[in-house]
Amino acid sequence: MFDEVAAGYDRTNTVLSLGNDRLWRVAATRAIAPRAGQRILDLAAGTGASAVALARSGAEVVAADFSPGMIAEGVRRHGHIMNLTFQEADATALPFEDASFDTVTISFGLRNVNDPHAALAEMRRVTKPGGRLVVCEFSHPPHPLFAGLYRFYNDRVLPIVARGVSSNADAYDYLNESIKDWPDQRTLSGWIRDAGWVDVAHRDLTFGIVALHRARAPFAEPAQN
Repeated sequence: MFDEVAAGYDRTNTVLSLGNDRLWRVAATRAIAPRAGQRILDLAAGTGASAVALARSGAEVVAADFSPGMIAEGVRRHGHIMNLTFQEADATALPFEDASFDTVTISFGLRNVNDPHAALAEMRRVTKPGGRLVVCEFSHPPHPLFAGLYRFYNDRVLPIVARGVSSNADAYDYLNESIKDWPDQRTLSGWIRDAGWVDVAHRDLTFGIVALHRARAPFAEPAQN
């Protein structure tokens, strides 16, 4: 499904989100605070829209995605960027060594993983002690009135717009269902803690349509005599 929509994926997301996807990416990049000398893993990177912004900081960025079609489109668009590499990878069985990244981030992809608990544990495994996790994902607006408006948009407006701008409107029917089935901010924070992360926190973006979660990999416990 993601292979089929790769070419127009970024454009469609911008239309369906009314341009907010760009603001969400900026917020995630600021939370990551990339800088030269860091090694960053961007999971579910798609065509690399977020990874490019991270690479501009001088950090070494690996853009990983389960979809070979997305990876191919990312290489076509951004393969010339020296400190950005693309790699096909399963988030539940990452092909990277333990403690090999300073920061791991995933934007709008965790809910598409068949086992998000395993993915969060894998992200923890490949992150250096003291390293950071940033998860940007759709969530549930806490205010009842706005939540009702959001449901109306997803149920009535989004399918019509998707059929007009997407090469595979059925893929965006899936998008709508996956958002409905995804847990709220508090539950996801609990999942992150359960995977071994510490200092877990989140803040809402766009009234809670999206939540930006942050956490840190714990430092190793000192050896006992």
